Amino acid sequence: MENINLNELRDRAYKTACEHGFHDKELSNEHLLCLVISELMEAVEADRKGKRADRESFKSSYEDEEPHDNVNFKYCFEKYIKDSYEDELSDTVIRCLDLAGLKQIYLPTLDNIDAPGWDEEDFKEPIPEFVYFLCQELLDECSPLDIRIYNVIEQIFVYCRFNCIDIEWFIEQKMRYNELRPMLNGKRY
Repeated sequence: MENINLNELRDRAYKTACEHGFHDKELSNEHLLCLVISELMEAVEADRKGKRADRESFKSSYEDEEPHDNVNFKYCFEKYIKDSYEDELSDTVIRCLDLAGLKQIYLPTLDNIDAPGWDEEDFKEPIPEFVYFLCQELLDECSPLDIRIYNVIEQIFVYCRFNCIDIEWFIEQKMRYNELRPMLNGKRY
């Protein structure tokens, strides 16, 4: 995980959200942050249920088979990835990226994840504690919104690295899936 251009991901997430009606009306920061937190809570629930993505089955059912059409992709994504712990962490990052796009926040390139100072033990704690920490970060009104969003994204990337989760791959799959979904992903907001 080196030199991840978060602004390219931000622009894609924001564009998809706009095309799907998520920014047709103005919403408060509190509303938008609550939606980020809801993704974190869904990650906790997925973990509690033991719901993990089955990347190997996805790969053998979709990536290793032809044709690579959207219908087959959507079916395989829903069967092997959707609503898993990894999927919900991806949703959290995508919601943060979308919020950064909406607020026109520049996100520094994500690099130096192996930099000294990272304590691997901090990222091996139980998932509820990690998610609680991320919620605290999001709600810390003493920090500017741009810093909070970047910190949460960065912490998720680092957490995933230390826990052998290829979050970039899962974000890519979820973004593609989101591009195929109906307006507001079938929800009210």
